[in-house]
Amino acid sequence: MSPRLPSRLLEAALAALLVLSPALALAQDTPAPTTSEAEAGDVSEVDKDAQGPLRERIRPVSGQVFLRKGRFEISPSASVSLRDAFYTKYIFGGTVTYHPSESLGLGLRVGYSVPTVSGTAQICTFDQGERGCRKPTQEELDQGGLGNLRLVAGLDAKWAPIYGKLSLLSSYFAHFDMYGIAGASLVQYRGPDLAAAGTTKDYMTVGGNVGVGFHFFLNRWVTLRSELRDLIYVEKTRFAGDSSLRNQLLFELGVSFFFPDTTPES
Repeated sequence: MSPRLPSRLLEAALAALLVLSPALALAQDTPAPTTSEAEAGDVSEVDKDAQGPLRERIRPVSGQVFLRKGRFEISPSASVSLRDAFYTKYIFGGTVTYHPSESLGLGLRVGYSVPTVSGTAQICTFDQGERGCRKPTQEELDQGGLGNLRLVAGLDAKWAPIYGKLSLLSSYFAHFDMYGIAGASLVQYRGPDLAAAGTTKDYMTVGGNVGVGFHFFLNRWVTLRSELRDLIYVEKTRFAGDSSLRNQLLFELGVSFFFPDTTPES
Protein backbone atom coordinates (compact mmCIF):
# COMPACT_ATOMS: atom_id res chain seq x y z
CA MET A 1 0.00 0.00 0.00
CA SER A 2 1.29 3.49 -0.86
CA PRO A 3 2.26 5.64 2.17
CA ARG A 4 0.41 8.55 0.60
CA LEU A 5 -3.03 6.79 0.77
CA PRO A 6 -3.65 7.19 4.57
CA SER A 7 -2.75 10.84 4.39
CA ARG A 8 -5.23 11.38 1.55
CA LEU A 9 -8.03 9.70 3.52
CA LEU A 10 -7.27 11.89 6.53
CA GLU A 11 -7.41 15.02 4.40
CA ALA A 12 -10.83 13.98 2.96
CA ALA A 13 -12.23 13.32 6.45
CA LEU A 14 -11.11 16.74 7.67
CA ALA A 15 -12.69 18.45 4.64
CA ALA A 16 -16.06 16.70 5.25
CA LEU A 17 -15.96 17.72 8.92
CA LEU A 18 -15.41 21.36 7.98
CA VAL A 19 -18.42 21.27 5.55
CA LEU A 20 -20.82 19.67 8.07
CA SER A 21 -19.82 21.69 11.13
CA PRO A 22 -22.08 24.81 10.35
CA ALA A 23 -25.15 22.59 9.82
CA LEU A 24 -24.49 20.78 13.11
CA ALA A 25 -24.11 24.08 14.95
CA LEU A 26 -27.46 25.37 13.50
CA ALA A 27 -29.24 22.17 14.54
CA GLN A 28 -27.91 22.56 18.09
CA ASP A 29 -29.12 26.20 18.31
CA THR A 30 -32.71 25.44 17.05
CA PRO A 31 -35.04 24.35 19.95
CA ALA A 32 -36.87 21.09 19.50
CA PRO A 33 -40.71 21.40 19.12
CA THR A 34 -42.77 20.52 22.14
CA THR A 35 -45.09 17.52 22.12
CA SER A 36 -48.26 19.65 21.83
CA GLU A 37 -46.84 21.70 18.94
CA ALA A 38 -45.72 18.57 17.15
CA GLU A 39 -49.20 17.11 17.45
CA ALA A 40 -51.15 20.28 16.58
CA GLY A 41 -48.85 21.69 13.92
CA ASP A 42 -49.00 25.48 13.40
CA VAL A 43 -51.24 26.55 16.31
CA SER A 44 -51.59 30.11 15.08
CA GLU A 45 -53.25 28.95 11.85
CA VAL A 46 -55.23 25.93 13.01
CA ASP A 47 -56.76 27.49 16.12
CA LYS A 48 -57.00 31.09 14.90
CA ASP A 49 -60.83 31.06 14.85
CA ALA A 50 -61.13 29.21 18.16
CA GLN A 51 -58.87 31.73 19.92
CA GLY A 52 -60.30 34.85 18.21
CA PRO A 53 -62.59 37.48 19.77
CA LEU A 54 -65.74 35.96 18.18
CA ARG A 55 -65.28 32.47 19.65
CA GLU A 56 -68.03 33.05 22.27
CA ARG A 57 -70.38 35.11 20.05
CA ILE A 58 -70.81 32.86 17.02
CA ARG A 59 -71.60 29.21 17.72
CA PRO A 60 -72.12 26.50 15.10
CA VAL A 61 -75.78 25.75 14.35
CA SER A 62 -76.77 22.47 12.75
CA GLY A 63 -79.81 20.28 12.52
CA GLN A 64 -83.52 21.09 12.69
CA VAL A 65 -84.50 22.28 16.16
CA PHE A 66 -88.25 22.51 15.46
CA LEU A 67 -90.10 19.24 14.88
CA ARG A 68 -93.67 18.88 13.54
CA LYS A 69 -94.18 15.18 12.92
CA GLY A 70 -97.09 13.82 14.96
CA ARG A 71 -98.09 17.26 16.31
CA PHE A 72 -101.22 19.41 16.06
CA GLU A 73 -101.02 23.06 15.09
CA ILE A 74 -103.74 25.40 16.39
CA SER A 75 -103.58 28.87 14.88
CA PRO A 76 -105.98 31.82 15.40
CA SER A 77 -105.60 34.32 12.58
CA ALA A 78 -106.83 37.46 10.82
CA SER A 79 -106.91 38.09 7.07
CA VAL A 80 -107.49 41.07 4.81
CA SER A 81 -108.40 41.10 1.13
CA LEU A 82 -105.97 42.69 -1.35
CA ARG A 83 -106.64 44.63 -4.56
CA ASP A 84 -110.41 44.46 -4.11
CA ALA A 85 -112.21 47.12 -6.14
CA PHE A 86 -115.56 46.83 -4.31
CA TYR A 87 -115.15 45.37 -0.81
CA THR A 88 -112.34 45.21 1.71
CA LYS A 89 -112.90 42.00 3.67
CA TYR A 90 -111.54 41.39 7.17
CA ILE A 91 -111.70 37.69 7.99
CA PHE A 92 -111.28 36.39 11.55
CA GLY A 93 -110.90 32.69 12.23
CA GLY A 94 -108.28 30.02 12.55
CA THR A 95 -106.89 26.69 11.43
CA VAL A 96 -106.28 23.28 12.97
CA THR A 97 -103.56 21.27 11.24
CA TYR A 98 -102.18 17.79 11.85
CA HIS A 99 -98.65 17.02 10.66
CA PRO A 100 -98.19 13.33 9.78
CA SER A 101 -94.60 14.07 8.75
CA GLU A 102 -92.06 16.87 9.00
CA SER A 103 -92.95 18.31 5.59
CA LEU A 104 -96.67 17.47 5.21
CA GLY A 105 -99.71 18.90 7.01
CA LEU A 106 -103.49 18.45 6.66
CA GLY A 107 -105.56 21.36 7.94
CA LEU A 108 -109.14 22.49 8.52
CA ARG A 109 -109.75 26.23 8.15
CA VAL A 110 -112.74 28.47 8.99
CA GLY A 111 -113.24 32.24 8.98
CA TYR A 112 -115.98 34.84 9.41
CA SER A 113 -115.83 37.85 7.08
CA VAL A 114 -116.60 41.48 7.95
CA PRO A 115 -116.89 43.35 4.60
CA THR A 116 -116.61 47.11 4.21
CA VAL A 117 -117.09 49.15 1.05
CA SER A 118 -113.72 49.78 -0.55
CA GLY A 119 -112.47 53.35 -0.80
CA THR A 120 -111.90 52.88 -4.53
CA ALA A 121 -115.53 51.91 -5.27
CA GLN A 122 -117.50 54.67 -7.02
CA ILE A 123 -120.90 55.05 -8.68
CA CYS A 124 -120.81 57.69 -11.40
CA THR A 125 -123.87 59.17 -13.16
CA PHE A 126 -124.55 61.76 -15.84
CA ASP A 127 -127.28 64.29 -15.08
CA GLN A 128 -128.04 66.99 -17.63
CA GLY A 129 -124.60 66.67 -19.13
CA GLU A 130 -122.81 66.79 -15.80
CA ARG A 131 -120.92 63.85 -14.37
CA GLY A 132 -121.14 63.07 -10.66
CA CYS A 133 -119.52 60.26 -8.61
CA ARG A 134 -120.23 59.04 -5.11
CA LYS A 135 -119.36 56.12 -2.85
CA PRO A 136 -121.91 53.29 -3.15
CA THR A 137 -123.75 51.75 -0.26
CA GLN A 138 -123.26 48.11 0.67
CA GLU A 139 -126.85 47.32 -0.41
CA GLU A 140 -126.16 48.72 -3.89
CA LEU A 141 -123.05 46.59 -4.26
CA ASP A 142 -124.86 43.48 -2.99
CA GLN A 143 -127.49 43.82 -5.71
CA GLY A 144 -124.77 43.56 -8.32
CA GLY A 145 -123.02 40.58 -6.75
CA LEU A 146 -119.46 41.79 -6.38
CA GLY A 147 -117.67 39.62 -3.83
CA ASN A 148 -119.40 40.12 -0.49
CA LEU A 149 -117.92 37.19 1.45
CA ARG A 150 -119.64 36.01 4.64
CA LEU A 151 -118.11 32.67 5.67
CA VAL A 152 -115.11 30.77 4.36
CA ALA A 153 -114.11 27.21 5.25
CA GLY A 154 -111.79 24.73 3.68
CA LEU A 155 -109.63 21.61 3.84
CA ASP A 156 -106.00 22.22 2.91
CA ALA A 157 -102.83 20.27 2.27
CA LYS A 158 -99.58 21.98 3.25
CA TRP A 159 -96.15 20.96 2.01
CA ALA A 160 -93.06 22.51 3.62
CA PRO A 161 -89.92 21.51 1.69
CA ILE A 162 -87.79 24.46 2.85
CA TYR A 163 -86.38 24.86 6.36
CA GLY A 164 -83.83 27.56 7.04
CA LYS A 165 -82.10 29.85 9.52
CA LEU A 166 -81.53 33.60 9.53
CA SER A 167 -78.58 35.14 11.37
CA LEU A 168 -79.65 38.20 13.35
CA LEU A 169 -77.10 40.56 14.96
CA SER A 170 -74.34 37.93 14.47
CA SER A 171 -75.36 36.10 17.62
CA TYR A 172 -78.99 34.90 17.23
CA PHE A 173 -80.45 32.52 14.66
CA ALA A 174 -84.14 32.71 13.68
CA HIS A 175 -85.53 29.46 12.31
CA PHE A 176 -88.27 29.46 9.67
CA ASP A 177 -89.92 27.31 7.04
CA MET A 178 -91.67 28.02 3.75
CA TYR A 179 -94.68 25.95 2.67
CA GLY A 180 -97.14 25.69 -0.18
CA ILE A 181 -100.92 25.43 0.21
CA ALA A 182 -103.61 23.85 -1.95
CA GLY A 183 -107.13 22.80 -1.03
CA ALA A 184 -110.90 22.92 -1.45
CA SER A 185 -113.06 25.73 -0.05
CA LEU A 186 -116.67 26.24 0.96
CA VAL A 187 -117.78 29.86 0.51
CA GLN A 188 -120.87 31.74 1.65
CA TYR A 189 -121.45 35.12 0.02
CA ARG A 190 -124.25 37.64 -0.42
CA GLY A 191 -125.45 38.42 -3.90
CA PRO A 192 -128.49 39.42 -5.95
CA ASP A 193 -131.64 37.32 -5.89
CA LEU A 194 -132.03 36.69 -9.60
CA ALA A 195 -135.67 35.70 -9.10
CA ALA A 196 -136.65 39.02 -7.53
CA ALA A 197 -135.23 42.30 -8.76
CA GLY A 198 -133.82 44.64 -6.15
CA THR A 199 -133.33 41.97 -3.46
CA THR A 200 -130.34 40.03 -2.18
CA LYS A 201 -129.76 36.62 -0.63
CA ASP A 202 -126.97 34.44 0.73
CA TYR A 203 -125.46 31.74 -1.48
CA MET A 204 -123.23 28.75 -0.76
CA THR A 205 -120.71 27.59 -3.32
CA VAL A 206 -117.51 25.54 -3.55
CA GLY A 207 -114.14 26.64 -4.80
CA GLY A 208 -110.44 26.19 -4.23
CA ASN A 209 -107.43 28.03 -2.95
CA VAL A 210 -103.68 28.01 -3.51
CA GLY A 211 -100.97 29.97 -1.78
CA VAL A 212 -97.69 30.16 0.04
CA GLY A 213 -96.88 30.64 3.73
CA PHE A 214 -94.11 31.01 6.30
CA HIS A 215 -93.58 29.92 9.91
CA PHE A 216 -91.14 31.91 12.07
CA PHE A 217 -90.31 29.79 15.14
CA LEU A 218 -90.21 31.62 18.47
CA ASN A 219 -89.56 28.46 20.52
CA ARG A 220 -90.35 24.74 20.33
CA TRP A 221 -94.12 25.18 20.37
CA VAL A 222 -94.99 28.77 19.31
CA THR A 223 -94.54 30.31 15.85
CA LEU A 224 -95.62 33.38 13.91
CA ARG A 225 -97.42 32.50 10.67
CA SER A 226 -98.08 34.48 7.49
CA GLU A 227 -99.83 33.38 4.31
CA LEU A 228 -100.82 34.74 0.91
CA ARG A 229 -103.78 32.90 -0.64
CA ASP A 230 -105.77 33.10 -3.84
CA LEU A 231 -109.40 32.10 -3.17
CA ILE A 232 -111.12 31.01 -6.39
CA TYR A 233 -114.91 30.51 -6.69
CA VAL A 234 -117.91 31.26 -8.94
CA GLU A 235 -120.59 33.68 -7.71
CA LYS A 236 -124.01 34.83 -8.90
CA THR A 237 -124.11 38.28 -10.45
CA ARG A 238 -126.40 40.45 -12.56
CA PHE A 239 -123.59 40.88 -15.06
CA ALA A 240 -121.58 38.57 -17.34
CA GLY A 241 -124.29 35.95 -17.87
CA ASP A 242 -125.54 35.73 -14.25
CA SER A 243 -122.27 34.22 -12.94
CA SER A 244 -118.65 35.26 -12.64
CA LEU A 245 -115.35 33.60 -11.69
CA ARG A 246 -113.66 35.45 -8.84
CA ASN A 247 -110.04 35.42 -7.71
CA GLN A 248 -109.74 36.92 -4.25
CA LEU A 249 -106.27 37.53 -2.84
CA LEU A 250 -106.06 37.25 0.96
CA PHE A 251 -103.14 38.09 3.23
CA GLU A 252 -103.21 36.29 6.59
CA LEU A 253 -101.33 36.68 9.88
CA GLY A 254 -101.58 34.27 12.80
CA VAL A 255 -99.91 32.72 15.81
CA SER A 256 -99.50 28.94 15.87
CA PHE A 257 -99.35 26.71 18.94
CA PHE A 258 -97.98 23.18 18.51
CA PHE A 259 -99.10 20.29 20.73
CA PRO A 260 -97.77 18.20 22.32
CA ASP A 261 -94.49 19.82 23.27
CA THR A 262 -91.42 17.99 22.01
CA THR A 263 -87.64 17.89 22.35
CA PRO A 264 -85.50 18.41 19.24
CA GLU A 265 -83.38 15.55 18.00
CA SER A 266 -79.79 15.55 19.12
